[in-house]
Amino acid sequence: MPTVPNGDQSPSPPFGVLLTNLGSPTAPTSRAVRSYLREFLADPRVVDLPRVRWWLIRNLFILPFRPRRSAGLYRTIWTAEGSPLVVTTQRIGKALATRLEGSHDTEVPVEVAMRYGSPRIADGIEKLARAECSRILVLPLYPQYSTTTTASTCDAVHAALRRKASPPEIRTVLDYNDHPAYLTALQSSIRSFWEEHGPTDRLLMSFHGIPRRTADAGDPYPKQCAATARLLAARLELTPGRWHMAYQSKFGKEPWLRPALDDRLIRWGGKGVNGVDVVCPGFSADCLETLEEVASTCRGRFEAAGGSGYRYIPALNDGWEHVTALTEIVTDHTRDWLE
Repeated sequence: MPTVPNGDQSPSPPFGVLLTNLGSPTAPTSRAVRSYLREFLADPRVVDLPRVRWWLIRNLFILPFRPRRSAGLYRTIWTAEGSPLVVTTQRIGKALATRLEGSHDTEVPVEVAMRYGSPRIADGIEKLARAECSRILVLPLYPQYSTTTTASTCDAVHAALRRKASPPEIRTVLDYNDHPAYLTALQSSIRSFWEEHGPTDRLLMSFHGIPRRTADAGDPYPKQCAATARLLAARLELTPGRWHMAYQSKFGKEPWLRPALDDRLIRWGGKGVNGVDVVCPGFSADCLETLEEVASTCRGRFEAAGGSGYRYIPALNDGWEHVTALTEIVTDHTRDWLE
């Protein structure tokens, strides 16, 4: 239990929060992207092909060629502050720490870490340990659980703890796909967008894809994505014909979850559809997949096929509603620690 030390020292915090996200290259350069991809693609949670076979594919066909193209894409979204994903996640972390302190009248340290790249998960845990946090809540910013994301984060957390003689107590938020506060934040974000820009006839909810065989092996990800889409559509009072869902960011040649976002948009474009809003409820912060792929590349494919009126609704990012939702999620998982 956190204790109050003798003397004038402040009491230890009731717990700390390790807020994690996927990660990003440190710069939009081929070298930085190659370093990032080398770590990302080496994770067996991400690609679970036989190790020798995958090593050959990764090192002979992907790493020599893909970083240059990917670096060009990163340059289209890079900001003066750095990677949008990392910068926005840092802002979320600072806002969350402020909200938690205001809500509970005590300091709750929040450290931001990335599963791949920096800042590293082990460093975040060490900073929380130096802040005398004997309890840590790990909050991966993935509303829908998948072995490729949340489980991989858990792997990294426990790998970091193996090196500690006296590890802290750990809890992990495995998912929050149907949490009322998360759904309220999404609902508010979409309604605010429609109030400013006007509504449209079709709302397309796009989620990051995973291989079909991963879902067939028992990963609950597609069921949780479908639950989020269904619950959000109900809150927005959308009839079945006004909302749709799809999966994006396919990688490799094996079958992935369907329907594919680009296939659906091209088909709609070919029918001359006018008016599509795309939102990505699984992305907590805008990144390459939302800013370049969804907001730019998919728009181009839709319009080239004959469609018009394409709009991307930004991720929740560090907005007030998002930070409020995360505060409630943290509180729900730590009530006994606060007591």
